[in-house]
Formats: sequence, structure tokens, C-alpha cells
Amino acid sequence: MLQDVQRIIILRALKLGDLLCTVPAFRALRLAYPRAHITLAGLPWAAIFRERFSHYIDDLVIFPGFAGLPEKEPDTFAFAAFMQKQRQTHYDLALQMQGDGTIINDIVMQWNAKYTAGFMPAGERPPSSLFTTYPEDLHEINRHLHLLEHIGVPVPNTMLEFPLTSADKRAFEALALPAGDYEYVCIHPGASVPERQWPAAYFAAIADYLASEGWKIVLTGTAQEKNLTAEVKRYMRFPAIDLAGGTSLGCMAQLIRSSRALICNCTGVSHIAAATATPSLVISMDGEPHRWAPLLQHLHCTIDWTRQPSMEYIYHRCDELLGRTTYRQPTARPVVTPC
Repeated sequence: MLQDVQRIIILRALKLGDLLCTVPAFRALRLAYPRAHITLAGLPWAAIFRERFSHYIDDLVIFPGFAGLPEKEPDTFAFAAFMQKQRQTHYDLALQMQGDGTIINDIVMQWNAKYTAGFMPAGERPPSSLFTTYPEDLHEINRHLHLLEHIGVPVPNTMLEFPLTSADKRAFEALALPAGDYEYVCIHPGASVPERQWPAAYFAAIADYLASEGWKIVLTGTAQEKNLTAEVKRYMRFPAIDLAGGTSLGCMAQLIRSSRALICNCTGVSHIAAATATPSLVISMDGEPHRWAPLLQHLHCTIDWTRQPSMEYIYHRCDELLGRTTYRQPTARPVVTPC
């Protein structure tokens, strides 16, 4: 393990699911360097992540974007100031956890940390022995644990976590849902990018099938996804509670924690379900379930829609997820043809 490490910076300027999958690496880093000051270089939204995970992350600096990185529109002036500040901080360890390093390694190396570690593209010469080839075949959780193992940091486990607060619980109680704990199923039709989004009509079909079995249906999403949840509700024959835009991230996590199950795309909330041990059915639309699927398969079912676009199979898996021992032909059918 690297010695005399007191100041650490981690570059991971990505979205919710990406950061949640990195929590086991954050935890391992904190256990290895309990007195170190750990800074996350992330996107502006990550302020709420840092606050919730303050036991692992001490500080947040906003990464201002860079040409070629899709997560944020580059700000040239802010980037110059950002780089100057990082060089002046004199980090002991800089970790590049953004990606394979094609664009970002040169940036991180300019911070002049005592040690710099990260990923590099296959076939390229490493900037130092602390870099390792980007492991395309590993799950996103294990990918970053692999990097820590490469630099000598012990890795205790792969467990996700999402700490819930008393404020989260009060916000959840204020929703006054007409259903008790574990009496409803959350349907989350949104995704971080359109390519990962299963059609709204299919979500409506699943929601109707579950509602016909007596489950209350709660539609969830961000404020930007209100039109999407409204579309799902229009397709449905049964009533549903639409909470899109009406919950904070913490309230959403408590809502998922108290539900019987979550049905969603392969997106950030699927990792909240994994962290709160809530059974889930996850639809993967990008052909990469090996990278993003929840690891505990006895609690979570991930369906690769690019390989098995079958509604009948999904109905079967819903039955298994919710404890039905026999399958009946559903009366609720998708109103569009599978593609």
C-alpha cells in the first residue's frame, strides 16, 4: 500500500449510478487511509452525494467539463482555474476513476500528485506502474476495486449502501401514501439517456399486470421525467400514484426501501434498490448487463432486452420476484409491438 498518503483526490465526474457503483471503492479507500482528507472531483449535483457519503468523502470540487467528455458542457475559463487550484493543492494521491483514460489521463497527471493512479486504454504505455489497463469485462463495481487492488489497497467487499436519514423518513411519511410498507411496487420508467429507456407502454403493461394482482402502483421519476410518467399512466387501465418530481433523492430512496419491489431501466435507482436490499426487475437496453446489473441475483433480476425482447418472460420473472409460485396468462398486454 502507498505510504504517507494524507490528501487524496478522486476524479469521477459522472451521474448517480456511476457514483453509487463506486461506493465500495470509496469505502475501501477510507478503511485503508482513515485519516486522509478525500476529495471528489465531480459534477455539481454530486454535492448531495458528498453530503450523504461524508463518512467517505470529505470535500467536493466541481469538475468544469472538458472537450470530448459528454457529461458537462466545457467551460474553458473555469477549467483553467480548476487546474491551477488542483496543482496548488499538492495531493499525495490522485485517482483517475472517470474512464479508460483516453482523454482524462493527461489532465490528472498535470495535478502533480505524489502518486497518480488510474486506468489506461489497452495496448498503451502506462504513465506509471500505478496505472492498469481498463478492464472492459468487469462489473462497474469490481472495475474500481480492481484499480485499488492494483495499488495495494485491501478490498473488503462489494456491498452497496445508501444511508437514510431521519429527514428522508419524514419526507417519505409526508407523502401519505394510500398503501403500507411493502404493499406497493415502484415503477421508474426514466433513464439517464434515451437509449436505455424501455418504452412507456411496456412499463404500463407491467404496472397493470401487477395492479391486477392487488399491488398498488407508484410511478417515480425526476421533475424532468414527469411527461414520461404521465405517458405511462395514460397507457394504464388501473390507477397509479404519480410521484415524479415530488421527491428528493433521499425520499426516493426511502420510497424504494419501503416498497415490495422496483421495476426500472438499468439506471441510478436500480443501484438504490441494490443498496437498500429491495427486490428489483431491471430492463437493460444497452446490451451491457454484465457491467451494470445488481450483483445479488437472488434479489434482483436483470433482463437484457436486446437479447430477449419477450414480455411473457418478463411477466414470469415478475411472478418470481413477487413470490408467485404459478404463472397465469396476463390480461394486461403491451399496446405496441416489441422491437
